[in-house]
Formats: sequence, C-alpha cells, structure tokens
Amino acid sequence: MGFKLSGDKSALLALVLTIIIGVWGAPALGFAPEGFTPQVVGWALVEGTLKAIFPILLIILMAIFSYNVLLESKQIEIIKSQFTGLSDDPRIRVLLLVWGFGGLLEGMAGFGTAVAIPAAILISLGFKPGFSALVSLLANSVATGFGAVGVPVITLANEVAGGAAPTAQVQEISANVVLQLSVLMFVIPYLILFLTDRRAKAQGYNIILALLVGAVSLAVQYAAARYLGAETPAILGSIAAIIVIVAFAKITEKRGANKTEKVKVKKYTAQETFRAWSVYSFILLFIILASPLSGPIGEFLKSTAVSKIHLPIYDADKFFKFGWLSNAALMLFLGAFIGGLIQGLSVNKLMQVLGKTIVGLRKTTVTIISLIALSSVMTHSGMILVIANALADATGSLYPLFAPLIGAIGTFVTGSDTSSNILFGKLQANVAGNIGVDTNWLAAANTAGATGGKIISPQSIAIATAACKKEGTEGQILRSALPYALGYVIVAGILVLVLI
Repeated sequence: MGFKLSGDKSALLALVLTIIIGVWGAPALGFAPEGFTPQVVGWALVEGTLKAIFPILLIILMAIFSYNVLLESKQIEIIKSQFTGLSDDPRIRVLLLVWGFGGLLEGMAGFGTAVAIPAAILISLGFKPGFSALVSLLANSVATGFGAVGVPVITLANEVAGGAAPTAQVQEISANVVLQLSVLMFVIPYLILFLTDRRAKAQGYNIILALLVGAVSLAVQYAAARYLGAETPAILGSIAAIIVIVAFAKITEKRGANKTEKVKVKKYTAQETFRAWSVYSFILLFIILASPLSGPIGEFLKSTAVSKIHLPIYDADKFFKFGWLSNAALMLFLGAFIGGLIQGLSVNKLMQVLGKTIVGLRKTTVTIISLIALSSVMTHSGMILVIANALADATGSLYPLFAPLIGAIGTFVTGSDTSSNILFGKLQANVAGNIGVDTNWLAAANTAGATGGKIISPQSIAIATAACKKEGTEGQILRSALPYALGYVIVAGILVLVLI
C-alpha cells in the first residue's frame, strides 16, 4: 500500500522477506520449533506451491474460463436481458442484479465478475455510475466466503487442518461462517434497497422485501453449508433469493403497487434460455454430483484417482492429497466446456479461450503461489505461533470481537478472501487454542471479516470503476463504501463474540 506495488510484486517480495526471517531469524530469535533446519523452509515452499496449484489456482482458472466462454459465445447478453426484463421497479432490478445474479456469479466464478457484470448492467439501465459501483460492492460481500465454488472456505479448512480437511470439518466451518454473517444477510439487502429508494413511504416495502430475502438466503445457505459443504451455499442461496425477489415483484405488481412505465423486453424461447444458461446449469449439476448429496457417486469420485505426496516435513502418516475426479476445478471445466459446445463454440475456439484465460491469470498465479508459500514458511518456522501468542495476550477473552477485523484487513490488502484465509486462517486457529475457543469457530471468523473487507478492497473498487467507466474515482468510491465496511465488520465481530 505504501509503495503502491501491484499484488504480484508485493506478494513475491513478502515471500522473499519471509524466507529470510525463516532461515535466519527463527533460529536467532529462538522461536523455531524443535528439529527446525533451513531445509524445512525449502520443503515449506514446495508444500505451498502444491497447495496453490492443487486446487486453488485450477479452480480460479476454470471459474474465469467459464465466464469467458459466456463472453465469447455472447450468451451473457441473453442472461442480462432476461434479468432486466423481470420487473420495472428499480428496487427489484437492483436487488435482483447485485444480490441475486451477483451472488450467483460470485458462487460460480468469483474474482471480480460479481462486481463488474451487475455494475455494467445497472449503468446500461440508466443508474448513475457511483451508485452502481457502491451497491455492487455492498452486495459482493456476504457471498464471497463461498465464492468460486467455495475456494475461500475450503482453503481455510485446509489451513486449519494442516492438509486436506475432512468433509465434516469443511461443513462445520461453512455453517459457522453462515451463522456469523446471519444478521448481515438481512442488513445488506435492506441497505441496497434503501440506497435505491430513500423515500420514507418506500421503507415498508424495503423492509418486508429485505426480511424475505434475508430469511431465505440464511436458511438455504445454512442448509447447504451444513449438509453439502462450501461449494454450493452462495450458488443455491442466490438462486433461492432470485426466486423470492421475482415472486415478490409479481405479487406486488398484480396488486397494483409500484407501477412504472413498461419497457419492451425481448422474449426468448425455452431453447434459447437453455442455451444461454447451459454453462451454469452444467456446472451446478456436476458440483452437486460431486457433493455428499449424491451419495455413492460423490463417495466414488472422492475416493478414486487421489494423488498422495509425502513431504519430509510431514509426520509419517500425513500426506498432501489431491482428488482428480472430485475437485471443483474439473466440475467447472466440464460445465464450461459442454455448455460452450451447446452455445455454438467449437472445441478449437474453447481451447483458445482457455489459453487466453491462462495467460491473463499469470499475475494472479504469482500472487497466489507466493502467498500460500509464505503461509507455509510462517507455519513451519514458528512465526504464526509467535503472532498468535502475542494477540492472545493482548486481547484475552475479547479476541473474538477483533477476529473479523483481521480477516477484513487481509482482504483489503490482498483483494481476496482466499488470500486472507491463507495469511491468517492458521493464525486464528492458533489463537483459538490459546484462549480456549473452538478452533473452527474462530477460523470461520476470519472469513466472516474478510467478506466485509471485500467491500473496500482496492482490487474490487478498481474492477467496479472499470466496469462503470469511471477510472480515477477510486478514492471517491472508497470513501462512500468505507462506513458500510466498518459497520459490517463491527456487526460480524459482535456476532462472533456473542454466539461462541
């Protein structure tokens, strides 16, 4: 932030400094664990690289690939048109686009798509750029914990477990995240509606709709998190929210409320609709098939074609594991590839899109590998334990109140919920052990806070201003979003402390 370096350069520099501290600082200052040698740092780098590629980078790659397929086939225009044609009420349109469709995009692809697309559509509908950017940033908060098919929470669980986390632990952390964000699932929709229509007489309508959307989002996300894991809460919760918003709009319009000037909207056939939604439909189908919900199918995929690598820094019974058939990256690729073929793209064109996506993510690759390797070096050299002890001593029993703030700072600096969990997930778990709080609960608090930091992340703001064609106004957007982000983190901190 001080030197205004890009994320990839900052992460690489931080990794180099961490290696230096790990090799020379840990032994000199006496915090290195028993049996530590400089070779441990080298193997920690290997571990971090493996964790970064399998599956985080693969999932990011395929998530962006799925979105780029829609852009290449131009089917994204049909999806846009169908959303905007569902209602003429500006509040319905805004909430539908940024909370419903934006949440779905976050759950499927993440990494900026949930800010860029809704903001661009809102501007095309006549909304002001500053407003479009702000509501898109606000909405792209709660869902980010389960963005890109659950990468942030899955990564967090793996950090806490010190390897591939068992399904039960992923489900518990996922459910904890939903509980810690429960109140915000009502607050954020209301804020979006209020910013769209501030009239006093509109607040009854706004409150009722926010309560309905919040209730269904909370119920569906909690059920998906508890019984399916981290892959589907944002996806299923957003679909349920879309259904409720559309149903509420139809009911109120039939009763003669909120009449506005009708806008002519193109009608699409069932075949055109299926083709436009085929990418997301197949992704969702494959994700469900690979989840515990599918029973024997999910178990077969999870237990078949699993690579195991034993590193010298591991205990005898510990391995780095990666399932080639059960990981979300494969589901994203299959859904995007099959959907792309249905949308009229050739195999050659799909491969070209994939190649361009890989090239376009080269800086992200450097950032993610550097950050995860950094986290591994900090863990194995004893740095995380030192910081955890200091935080526990400084805050004592009140630490849970501040835990989300740490996650928010991580997202603000790195631009990624996933990166924040990599940086601070293990730290939160260690502090939990020191103060006698459930490890999975406090680890989840990192993601809860990280979702709030996403509102004011410079990376997200840059995406929003680019989508709104308002480059150069980043400072203005940051100032308008900052009070909401601070309130968000405070509410999350209170919930983490109260619900322990």
